[in-house]
Amino acid sequence: MTNASKQDHVLIFDTTLRDGEQSPGATMTHTEKLEIAEMLDDMGVDIIEAGFPIASEGDFAAVSEIARRAKNSVICGLSRANFKDIDRCWEAVKHASRPRIHTFIGTSPLHRAIPNLNKDEMAERIHDTVTHARNLCDNVQWSPMDATRTEEDYLFRVVEIAIKAGATTINIPDTVGYTAPRESAEIIRRLIENVPGADEIIFATHCHNDLGMATANSLAAVEAGARQVECTINGLGERAGNTALEEVVMALKVRNDIMPYQTGIDTKKIMQISRRVASVSGFAVQFNKAIVGKNAFAHESGIHQDGMLKNAETFEIMRPEDVGLSETNLVMGKHSGRAALRSKLAELGFELADNQLKDVFVRFKELADRKKEIFEDDLIALMRDSDAAEQNDHLKVKSLRVVCGTEGPQEAQLTLTIDGEDKSVTATGDGPVDATFNAVKELFDHTARLQLYQVHAVTEGTDAQATVSVRMEEDGKIATGQSADTDTVVASAKAYVNALNRLIVRRSKSAPNEDVKSVNYKDHG
Repeated sequence: MTNASKQDHVLIFDTTLRDGEQSPGATMTHTEKLEIAEMLDDMGVDIIEAGFPIASEGDFAAVSEIARRAKNSVICGLSRANFKDIDRCWEAVKHASRPRIHTFIGTSPLHRAIPNLNKDEMAERIHDTVTHARNLCDNVQWSPMDATRTEEDYLFRVVEIAIKAGATTINIPDTVGYTAPRESAEIIRRLIENVPGADEIIFATHCHNDLGMATANSLAAVEAGARQVECTINGLGERAGNTALEEVVMALKVRNDIMPYQTGIDTKKIMQISRRVASVSGFAVQFNKAIVGKNAFAHESGIHQDGMLKNAETFEIMRPEDVGLSETNLVMGKHSGRAALRSKLAELGFELADNQLKDVFVRFKELADRKKEIFEDDLIALMRDSDAAEQNDHLKVKSLRVVCGTEGPQEAQLTLTIDGEDKSVTATGDGPVDATFNAVKELFDHTARLQLYQVHAVTEGTDAQATVSVRMEEDGKIATGQSADTDTVVASAKAYVNALNRLIVRRSKSAPNEDVKSVNYKDHG
């Protein structure tokens, strides 16, 4: 790549599998991580941050396997600023044809106080740990966590130290989403102008969305000279999330007139991976989300509809097919066959083996008998429910009957299959859902606390599927369960049970740090 093309090219660094997975309840299984990594690799992501290898045996195994399987992308692992973390990270990523070590430490006054290091002590640690990483790997990224709240002169100093120690990429994280676009650009610009060696490395930007400016901050940094953007699919991430990959990529494509930069992303695969990440993480995409939201290409206003009929460009700055939405909609219903179902699911990002298709087809037919028309979102909900059923089989809802109405008490008659044995109970509660949850607890005693209960209709109409999300916490571990059904109470019961199943799996793990969120390193990036 020539110097000119390097200046025009913006590297896409995806951290869905690391930062995205740190969202409470968004933990993915080993198989799901491998699947998402393969999709990222296939769509042209330059660098995949596959995980935090020191966090757990599970995370180490996932990063190692992703490193072995990657065909195109650089595979990166995260490590704190100590030799043990860095060594563990290298052990995981060294299997990649293009490995990277990413090490970080908090440099702002607030973060320096946590390890109780003064400026000189921290500078020495940065030098020693970056040097150690570079001795293992020739591709080293270093991040001063909370860079945007670090004193400018000290930020200049530590960035220079990291460059001299061998860092090839310097990432400038807006860890708490505090920065505005003008500030984001100015930080990058002043680093390039004032730090010796800045012209020989790549500056990256990693922005959180706490004030809703993550994408704007990232693009401002690019205009100022950053040539790597750290982002996640759907903007998934801690608190309010991160810069969304789809927003950055499409903004650069649509506004190439004022931001003449290129990426290697195949935009036609954006919608497919967006839906799959939403499915495996349990975090539904909000309807009005830019690019990938359900309403992103929907028009209800009469004026808008009239304009769209005459010329789509009157109200759309990009075409649905640019992000992988089909121009034609294959209507699914009870007369649809296996081939049509397989084709539609593949379009939505679900590649099924024959035995998986057989099971999903049975569920599809059951749903089609209850609904006149099956929409794309119905199929996504069906697949999400199928995933949960496959992964979690300690508890299973066998039958449920509820009594509700204006005259109480509301009642739930529930039969659960618990490790192969059917158990039944009748319980009451304040409404049918509360009664159902009480019945589950009577059959399977637990101390988990319900943190979130959320219902939304997947599609329109009185026969619409309801998708229910349940988030539960037990001893600091958080798990999310989801399920979809045309009966909201049935969906609620299954979602509650799915969350419990995930907690059971975590409870049974012998490794003390199996949960990535248990690692004490605070917020990164």
